[in-house]
Amino acid sequence: MKELIIFDLDGTLVNTIADLAEATNYALGKCGYPLHSRESYPMMVGNGVLRLIERALPEDARTKETIEKVRSHFTEYYDEHCTDLSRPYPGMAELLKDLVDEGIKVAVASNKYQSAVDKIIRHYFPDIEWSAIEGHKAGMPVKPDPSIVFEILSIVPTRKQKVLYVGDSGVDMQTARRACVDSVGVTWGFRPEKELTDNFADRIVNNTDEIYRIATAKDPF
Repeated sequence: MKELIIFDLDGTLVNTIADLAEATNYALGKCGYPLHSRESYPMMVGNGVLRLIERALPEDARTKETIEKVRSHFTEYYDEHCTDLSRPYPGMAELLKDLVDEGIKVAVASNKYQSAVDKIIRHYFPDIEWSAIEGHKAGMPVKPDPSIVFEILSIVPTRKQKVLYVGDSGVDMQTARRACVDSVGVTWGFRPEKELTDNFADRIVNNTDEIYRIATAKDPF
């Protein structure tokens, strides 16, 4: 049985794409740049806010100064509206409670900036006893660099064989591989299943019940 489950946030725990799209379009509009359809955003997210903004900007506008200007408008909006349209995925709250009841620790590892991660997690999962909630901090590399996993393991010391990393993207699967922990890719997130297989997910699941079975199995891999 696993002792620690580390979850990605966006596309894994919570469907945040609508609020991310609204915040990015708000920021683009404030700076006079074209907006994008909500459907185009799943392929832009996953590598942190700066990369999201870079991808959303026209190629000839992707300067450091412009990205920073748009980012400031993004955070101004997102700080106030990050829970307007986002929703937890079906069964996620129940899964988290069941894992904690089994004595399995749960943690979050996100490329989203720390204050937004804290707000979203506390808003949607207020009754869950989280062992660690880690978002991106200044000076810290973003996933797939495994530093965020190592930070969680410094807070919650756990043998790597007893750790499971759950995410919805190739970035997440690469993060798990670089940290040398088992990975589970979920099919309900922002990226296609092929991206998970191409990035060597150890297991792929279609619902939260499958995560529970893997986490509690004596020999799941």
